[in-house]
Amino acid sequence: MKNTIGKLLVGGVIAATLAIPANAQEKLRLTAAFGHPEVFLWVSTFRDVFIPVLAEELAKTGEVEIEWTEAYGGTLVKVGSEAESFQTGIADVGMANAIFNPATMGIMTMTYAMPFGPTDPRQVTAAAEAALLNTEGVMADLTESTGMVYIGGGIAIDDYNIGATKALPTMADFAGMKIGGGGPNLPWLAPTGAVGVQASYVTFYNEISTGVYDGQIGWMTANVPSKMYEVAPYWNQWHFGAMYIGGIGVSEMRWDTLSDSTKAAFHSAAAAYSEAYFTEQAARYDSSEAALLANGGTIVEGDAVDRARWIAELANPTTAWRLASEARGEPALEVLQAYSDTLAADGFTFTRDYLAE
Repeated sequence: MKNTIGKLLVGGVIAATLAIPANAQEKLRLTAAFGHPEVFLWVSTFRDVFIPVLAEELAKTGEVEIEWTEAYGGTLVKVGSEAESFQTGIADVGMANAIFNPATMGIMTMTYAMPFGPTDPRQVTAAAEAALLNTEGVMADLTESTGMVYIGGGIAIDDYNIGATKALPTMADFAGMKIGGGGPNLPWLAPTGAVGVQASYVTFYNEISTGVYDGQIGWMTANVPSKMYEVAPYWNQWHFGAMYIGGIGVSEMRWDTLSDSTKAAFHSAAAAYSEAYFTEQAARYDSSEAALLANGGTIVEGDAVDRARWIAELANPTTAWRLASEARGEPALEVLQAYSDTLAADGFTFTRDYLAE
């Protein structure tokens, strides 16, 4: 009798298993949240490239289908609260935007501590990611401090320069100027004598137009869509360099539930995201430059001798960054050195060896 019952039970389990459709999918409900609006390329590229590419990759196995809730422009997560959103589970996927999360993602901002670097965003991103991924313990510590797993998709802002109400071809021209910019950018101005004012693209246009300050540190593909040429028509190229800002992050709580094949699909989508971003960024740079000139803007190239003097007289920008990073227990010098060495291997050497001082 016992054997008969056992056979019936086993048979029932097998029958039930066979009754499950072979193509049954797990449906994941994920929230993608960004503090910036879709006008920013890193947000629109996520919407237009990352999400559809991930769907294509997941369809290859048929194991998982994602139902997205998309929240852009600070509707769910404000700029600067990205780490908190990962930690609390508000966001499943989003931007690991280091520059706005210095307390938890500060190790990722090493490029801002080494200005006057390469102007190629691809080159900067590749070197920054290599430094982060190859320095022991960095990524594990980053996950611990943010609740986020960095999956790649690294990007960089194009070459930083200065939009202003007048031409600034020499350092002497900065006398008496007030220049708006983000926190990490303002120390770059010190040798010129210009006064830095904490500001952002949210306020640049109105505050320059009303005379609060006379110019701003920014980048071409943001300046032209913002029509900064209307109030600051001189684009003064001193070439502070392209700056890495981060990539795609997934909540650790969510990541740990995913299968290896699903994780691989996320990595593939992140790689496609970076490639699409850089391709579009290059196209936008060229079209933005043309639009700047067509709308009465002027491109001014900073004097090469003065640029060399500026670099030489700049207080070592790595010093404060290293102290803050080391206070958080991060291997600051190792990351800076790895970044510099990777660039050198790729053919770029800094005019000034910040790390030898």
